[in-house]
Amino acid sequence: MNSIEVRQDFPILNQEVNGHPLVYLDSAATSQKPRAVIEVLKRYYEADNSNVHRGVHTLGSRATEAYELAREKVARFINAPSPEQVIFTRGTTESLNMIAYGYARLQLKAGDEIVLSPSEHHSNLIPWQQVAKVTGATLKYLPLQEDGTLTLEDVRQTVTPATKIVALAHVSNVLGTIHPIKEIAAIAHAAGALMVVDGAQSVPHMPVDVRDLDVDFLAFSGHKMCGPTGVGVLYGKRKWLEAMEPTYFGGEMIDIVELYDSTWKDIPWKFEGGTPIIAGAIGLGAAVDYLTKVGMENIQNHDMRLATYAMERLSELSDLTVYGPKPGKTRGGLVTFNLGQVHAHDVSTVLDAEGIAVRAGHHCAQPLMRMLGVISTVRASFYLYNTEADVDALVHGLLSAKEFFQHAIG
Repeated sequence: MNSIEVRQDFPILNQEVNGHPLVYLDSAATSQKPRAVIEVLKRYYEADNSNVHRGVHTLGSRATEAYELAREKVARFINAPSPEQVIFTRGTTESLNMIAYGYARLQLKAGDEIVLSPSEHHSNLIPWQQVAKVTGATLKYLPLQEDGTLTLEDVRQTVTPATKIVALAHVSNVLGTIHPIKEIAAIAHAAGALMVVDGAQSVPHMPVDVRDLDVDFLAFSGHKMCGPTGVGVLYGKRKWLEAMEPTYFGGEMIDIVELYDSTWKDIPWKFEGGTPIIAGAIGLGAAVDYLTKVGMENIQNHDMRLATYAMERLSELSDLTVYGPKPGKTRGGLVTFNLGQVHAHDVSTVLDAEGIAVRAGHHCAQPLMRMLGVISTVRASFYLYNTEADVDALVHGLLSAKEFFQHAIG
């Protein structure tokens, strides 16, 4: 994979910000979109725009065909057993809420346990808090090692026969930690629990095979994997999707409607009430085509190389604290750090003045921030269009920030 050539596919990168060439290091928040995806969206709106699953006219048929073809592409991308097990949602957050409210809220009871980690994104924490409040279930947290990793022994000690749900991010959006989901799923299943995976940071960056991992549910977002905003995916094993109830109701998700009761269509349509995210799904299908062509293993290796290079370069800077595991198989393509006692927002502002886009804040992971003993961090996240030159620009920008905030660093 030649990242310099790949960059040419992303028109937004060919611009200056504050008088400097744009260095985009915020793909963990949202990725940029290749021309191939932009053109598919443009073509849909110019030629095929229509509602799906309704009219029998030509535009409606073409839109429906493209929409369902996107479902097939996503199913192949994650190796789902069938396209019907792929539900289009608004994103990872909605997908996780659907599992929590459509399945867990109805199945769990007092005494049941939900196992999480303290490093979860709020979207994989708050829904389970709400389920616990409604059902009387108990939240349990896996111990984190000092570098943010999990040990399988701790998983075995925490998961009990009372555990009904184990819900974890595949990759931490703060620490970049890659958790051993396949092994954790085996432990969960041995105890009779379901494995729910937040794949927002893994599906865009590495091969993810739901059958190999043997997960019960997987949630991820299109906008983090070169697709449009506003579209995501919920994958589930068929028996669990059939046991789930819809979390919103309306047209096209129904089978029969009577005055006092209604019945639902089969999966996936019972979860897609109303007009679905048609253009978003079609755009996501185009993004899957693009990523498949580049190669997910190529992308994973590239991201890990950049993260390793970034940590090597950042180690040259004094007064810089880097969080998370060392480079290697346990770390994905992002680096989170703080510069002395300077607030992360201030560091980000100086970097932005030099055209460098990073994320600053608590990253929707406030419990983890408290464990780290900080209120916020700076995060640089990499993707297939980033290069070593972007990392060098980041280091140069941090040297400028050090000089600017020298009084605060001491």
